[in-house]
Amino acid sequence: MKTPPGNGRPADIDMAQTRWLAWHEAHSHALVGREVRDLGDAILLHDRSDREPFWNRLAGIAWPVGHDAFDRRLAEAVALFGVLDRIPHIWPAPGFDEPADLVARLASHGFEDMGSGMLMALDIDRFPAPARHERSTEPIEIDRFHHLSGDAAATAAHEIATVLTDAFAVEPERQAAIEEETNILLGRDDFHVCLVRVDGQPAAAARRATFAGASYLSSIGTKHAFRGRGLGRIVTEAITRDALAAGSRWTYLGVFSDNDVARRLYETLGFVMIGEPGPDMLLRS
Repeated sequence: MKTPPGNGRPADIDMAQTRWLAWHEAHSHALVGREVRDLGDAILLHDRSDREPFWNRLAGIAWPVGHDAFDRRLAEAVALFGVLDRIPHIWPAPGFDEPADLVARLASHGFEDMGSGMLMALDIDRFPAPARHERSTEPIEIDRFHHLSGDAAATAAHEIATVLTDAFAVEPERQAAIEEETNILLGRDDFHVCLVRVDGQPAAAARRATFAGASYLSSIGTKHAFRGRGLGRIVTEAITRDALAAGSRWTYLGVFSDNDVARRLYETLGFVMIGEPGPDMLLRS
């Protein structure tokens, strides 16, 4: 496993560290069996069975600045997606990836911006003291799931999938797939889930992939019926505190640029934006 570079402070982050985080995030998504390739100047995440662009993309770009050399490298990347039978998909990190005008160059070659997202990393100096949830008027419990198998994993996976399907308005027919994937992941030592219950009912969840000295947080959501009660903050704070206890130098997550509610929540917990929002660039034609 690679060792995370830098001191873990977002204010000091540089290109080498953002590229390392791109590597770490790709491997976090690959825990269920997807492929990650370090191409030397980009990180490829590839799903052999799912054509969804989210699971098939290049990130951590360090391509030539010269236009002729850049065009050749881009043509090679597009050809690679062709071999994989996937839509060419690049996630730039403005301010860190090379060349500096990567987004504009991709647009000039027909790539379209399908929406932007933000990388946020924890500034430990801004992380608040432990919250006192016992003051809540409702009976709130936090369950932690890790390295499960058999019936225990199946039961936990069902509860987690129920929360995530509702929280992210996923089509009901996809819940079985989410449940199956979660069941598989719960058997891994580097995968963790926090589940918040209200009066015994699963209400909010967050996932954590912790390995190589860093933690990637994802799938942070609350069921619609339980929103407005601060459960998103409770589960995010809990899983962040667990990441720090596990010795993570970097604790980070991604959020869509237009999700102001989630971004403000993460900011109150000490997460800060890294660079500028990164556009989701797809070559449609």
